[in-house]
Amino acid sequence: MKLSNLTRAVYSIIFILISSLGHASDSKEASEGEKFDAKEMIMHHVKDAHEFHILDWNGKPISLSLPIILYDKNLTVFSSGEFHHDDSGSHIVEKNGYKYVKLHEKIYQLNAGETKLNLDDKHHPVNASTPYDFSITRNVFMMWVSVLVLLVLFIASARKYKNKDYQKSLGIAGFVEPLILFVRDEIARPMIGEKRYKRYMPYLLTVFFFIWINNIFGLIPILNGANLSGNIAFTLVLATFTFIITTFSGNKNYWKHIFWMPGVPIPMKIFLMPIELIGIFTKPISLMIRLFANITAGHIIILALMSLIFIFKSIAVAPVSVAFSLFITVIEIVVTAIQAYIFTILSALYFGMATEEEHH
Repeated sequence: MKLSNLTRAVYSIIFILISSLGHASDSKEASEGEKFDAKEMIMHHVKDAHEFHILDWNGKPISLSLPIILYDKNLTVFSSGEFHHDDSGSHIVEKNGYKYVKLHEKIYQLNAGETKLNLDDKHHPVNASTPYDFSITRNVFMMWVSVLVLLVLFIASARKYKNKDYQKSLGIAGFVEPLILFVRDEIARPMIGEKRYKRYMPYLLTVFFFIWINNIFGLIPILNGANLSGNIAFTLVLATFTFIITTFSGNKNYWKHIFWMPGVPIPMKIFLMPIELIGIFTKPISLMIRLFANITAGHIIILALMSLIFIFKSIAVAPVSVAFSLFITVIEIVVTAIQAYIFTILSALYFGMATEEEHH
């Protein structure tokens, strides 16, 4: 009997949920006689890492190792696989006369003469330094993949229009065109204005598709938490670009409303000036936190719900955990596009405010 599309979608989502906890059941904390640490498991999936831990096979982890690039007087390059999946700081890798250890996905260089990593009461290293780390982590790797996907997507679409054969077979162009028109007609034109929106379209389209693609990648279980939008450094850079473009786009009318608000008494002008000045910086900060918090929260909730199975150590909890996780996952799929839309429309709104002409 053939399954309906809805049934296939439900089965696929359930598979995603179960796969996302593939490492939880194999963790040391979940082994016999030891307590399962939900916090450690969740943070392990959410934070960045130096490798892709795909699955465990016969008790042995199968991972995709990424290059580690360190600099401290000398450049040191080696594979993250040389740490043998150890994140406790106990395994030492010797390269170029230096000794390196990895603790909680942070790499330390042991001081001269040291043979192991010593920690203080707060679990901080006391006999090691932190070299400059330019390693290709899984978030950086997925960022490159997303850029490659976008290049292929748009180059293929542009070729269709250049060859004037898009009317015969749209293909990729048929998928991309409605989204481009949506960003233009529903975001750029209303927020910025008919005369000025074109100059901002490249940035708005880049931000929209870049965030959306990376949000989708963050939902794929085999990528094991390679969630770029859930990294605050990533959202900080995007928000900084929006801040820079807004600041340099500001016209005379924009700065007048910040430093000397027209149409109000002088005492009120003085009162409003610091508030408006602070608002210049709070807008990009809100952009940064909104995207980071919404994407990260969804993953944490799903993992927390699935952790209930291991916390209560009962299969009876599984139907409830899977059902609620399924509901949150469906919301997460919708949120991937919504958050890209919100970041784009707010950026366009700020550009429109900066370039708005004075009304008489």
